[in-house]
Order: sequence, then structure tokens, then C-alpha cells
Amino acid sequence: MAAQLFCAAIFYQLKKIIATLSIAAGVLAAFSLNASAQTNVINVTNIVTIMVTNIVSVTNVTAKTYAITETDAVSVTNEIVQPPKHPWESSVGTGFTLTRGNNDTILFTANIQTRRKTPENEIGLGADGAYGENNSVQNVNSVHGFSQYNHLFSERAFGYLRADALHDEIADLQYRITLSPGVGYYFLKATNTTLAGEFGPAMVFERLGGADDNYVTLRFAERLEHKFPSQNARFWQSAEFLPQVNDFNNYIANFEVGIEAAIYKKVSLQAILQDNFVNQPAPGRDQNDLKIISGLKYKF
Repeated sequence: MAAQLFCAAIFYQLKKIIATLSIAAGVLAAFSLNASAQTNVINVTNIVTIMVTNIVSVTNVTAKTYAITETDAVSVTNEIVQPPKHPWESSVGTGFTLTRGNNDTILFTANIQTRRKTPENEIGLGADGAYGENNSVQNVNSVHGFSQYNHLFSERAFGYLRADALHDEIADLQYRITLSPGVGYYFLKATNTTLAGEFGPAMVFERLGGADDNYVTLRFAERLEHKFPSQNARFWQSAEFLPQVNDFNNYIANFEVGIEAAIYKKVSLQAILQDNFVNQPAPGRDQNDLKIISGLKYKF
């Protein structure tokens, strides 16, 4: 009997221990499941957050690249399409005369000019030449070039620098180089009409009749130009007077008048009269040289 009671007591204690262990295992399992579920949720949340962040970052990069490309394209387009505001105006002209019979003559003339005008500066460059023969005897052989730069102090007043160079074999002039700074003023400055006067000192370097000479002169000059838009025509006239400062009996006078009219788009017909007077020419040469030139002019 005592042995049965002892066994029953032991069995009862074992049941309590097993029950306690079962409860503890259930609690641990519950905590373990909760911990796993929470970790999984965090991992899923992190994945979603990373994906969204990456998508936003890629979108930003794409938008930035598109904006730069568009700006560059607009800038390049503007640079290509936009024309220059003050372009160069250039032209080349030629004239040719040929006769055969009682008189065998030939005369060839050519000139080229370019100029550019802005509100502050004006630049002009040009060169011309002529060659002629009469019965195989040379009677015309000259080359001339000039350059002038004007800087406008106001709408009408300006300062200028001018250089001229001339060679005339028939006049026995090996070279004459004239350098002149000065001031000028536009007495008329309208859309189609301009009239300007210029004044300043000049330095002349020349070899005339085989003798070298250098001297200082004054320079008085004027130029008139008028355009006829309805007829696509232009008229101009210029005059220049250079007396030697210490000897007014030695002077040079140049005069030019011309007219041109368009005959087809950029092609014009022109006629020019040039008169060059030297009061003290080379020995055996005339004081006055007169030329009448006609020909075609092409603008580009």
C-alpha cells in the first residue's frame, strides 16, 4: 500500500513538470513565430522602400539628361540660324575694250571692294587696276589700293585712319604711299543719302621720275552717295585735295564720279569717271590723267 502511494505521488509530480514544460514551450514558440513574422514584414518593407527609392533616382537622372539635351539643341539652332547683324558688303568689277582695224587697242580694268558698317565702326578696303595698249604700245598701266577705318564718336562725328598706295608706269610714278589720320563729319546721314567731309594731316612717300621724296600735306576730302531703291541704282561722287604744307604749289587732286544700276540680282552695270591731277608731275609727263571706265559689277 505504501509503495502504491509513493508511485502515485511521483506520477503526479511528473505530470506537473510536463505541463509546465509544455506551457513554456508554447510561450517560446509564440515568441518565435511573432519574431519571425515581424522580421519578414520589415524585410518586405525594406525591399519596397529600396525599389521605390531606386525608381525615383532613375527618373531624376532621365529628366536631367533630357533638359540638358534640349538646351544644347536650342543653343546650337540659334547659332546656326541667326544671321550676322552687320555683314560685309563686297563686290568685284571688270571692264574690257578691244578694237582692231585702223587702230589696234586693248583696255582691261578690274576692281574689288569690301566694306562693313556698324554703329561704332566703319571699314573699307579696295583695289583697282588698269592695263591698255594702242598699236602695241603700252598706254595704260596702273595699280591702286586703299584702306580706311572710321570710328564714330557720335552718330555723325568720327575719326579715321586712311592709307593709299598708287603705281602708275605711264606717269613715271614708281610708287606713292599716303598715310592720313584725321576727323570727319556726316553732314547728311539718311537711309539713302550720305554726305561726309574729312580733314587731317597726311604723310606722302613717293618715287616720281626716279627721284625719292617725302613730305607732309593737308588732306581735305568729301564723299556723297545716294541710292535709288526703286530703280536698284546708286550714284556716288568723291573729291580729295592734298597740298604740301610748306609748298602749296605742290599738290594732288583726285576726283571720282560713278553710277551703277542692277541688271540681274547681284549683277550691275557701272560707269566711272576718274580724274587725277598732279601739279608737279614727272619730267615730260602731263599733269592730268582722265579715265572713263565702264563694265560689270558682281556683288557677293
